[in-house]
Amino acid sequence: MTLRRWSWFSASPAKAGVQSQCPATGPQPSPGTLLAAIVSAIGGMVILTAAVSDARGVNDAAIIAEGYPATLSEFRLFADTANRTPAARVMPYTLNTPLFSDYAEKQRYIYIPGGKTAAYDPDKVIDLPVGSALIKTFGYQQSGRFKALETRLLLHRANGWVALPYVWNDAGTDAVLKRAGTRIPVTFTDPSGVARTISYSVPNQNQCKDCHALSGVITPIGPKVRNLNDGKQLQALLAAKMLDRLPADAPRLARWDDPAAPLADRARAYLETNCAHCHNPNGAASNSGLYLDWHRADLNARGILKHPVAAGRGSGSGEFDIDPGHPERSILIFRMESTDPGIAMPELGRATVHAEGVALLTRWIAAMPPGDAPTSMGVKATRN
Repeated sequence: MTLRRWSWFSASPAKAGVQSQCPATGPQPSPGTLLAAIVSAIGGMVILTAAVSDARGVNDAAIIAEGYPATLSEFRLFADTANRTPAARVMPYTLNTPLFSDYAEKQRYIYIPGGKTAAYDPDKVIDLPVGSALIKTFGYQQSGRFKALETRLLLHRANGWVALPYVWNDAGTDAVLKRAGTRIPVTFTDPSGVARTISYSVPNQNQCKDCHALSGVITPIGPKVRNLNDGKQLQALLAAKMLDRLPADAPRLARWDDPAAPLADRARAYLETNCAHCHNPNGAASNSGLYLDWHRADLNARGILKHPVAAGRGSGSGEFDIDPGHPERSILIFRMESTDPGIAMPELGRATVHAEGVALLTRWIAAMPPGDAPTSMGVKATRN
């Protein structure tokens, strides 16, 4: 038995949670009469065609039970697995500033069980109830179509979050669990038009923990209020009764690639998303003393005129993590420009240099006033 369900997506194809559509039966819905409350709240969102859904919906038992289903389809997060058509209450979302992952495209979804809501938190990831799931599919454009390589799940069980990687089969009909990770050869064209071939890395389950550990506990990273806040998504979650509240002063993280935003805001957003999950007082890189979370007020802790805790190959010939006015002398840039496993930062999740990200941070550092602890920046450290 099947039923029809209507889903909302971003109006921009480049940001859509799902790029495919399922054929519908019956008349098409009118945005003025269907989900009117959500449409009126989010304005820029549109209603797509109807999708044929599995009447059973999401397999809640698979999310909360012990064990690891062998295939992605067992969770029934997608009504149509091959086309990744989301099931009921599986909502697509985007991030203002996403993590760079070798230029991979990502399709993100959030699932919250019926009758439950996420709790608003202005500083952390929205507090998702037990039974929730975060779904992220990675892939590349191949012959004009999105080809999925892997889907990573974060499942909220009674004893905490569990991370599982699933790799798609060649036919693209389902994905199988790969707890040990794997590598996939991939050829793609980057935004500058350069053809690249890489050995794409699917992380093993322990590597998932490396990035997602906060005080030693697996924790989601991406769906923080400030990174979801684009003027539409949070409003849609609230209207769908999947978020408990939304204050008018909800923080918003800048888009790293928005030329209209202040340069410093864009740079800080990039560091927040790409580095701060480890570089914070409770993260895997807490012993570095380099904290790159967006609200950090201590400029020295943010790397400005900060000596690295440990010298070695990772520091190159640089003296400071960030040397104001001198990106060419800044350890931060040196490590971002490297693909050497003993030097590169971030350590996981990339085999290529993010040229556009490096260019952004180079401009930001170059624009800082150089000199010995400029008082305008409030930095107390001085050059040796």
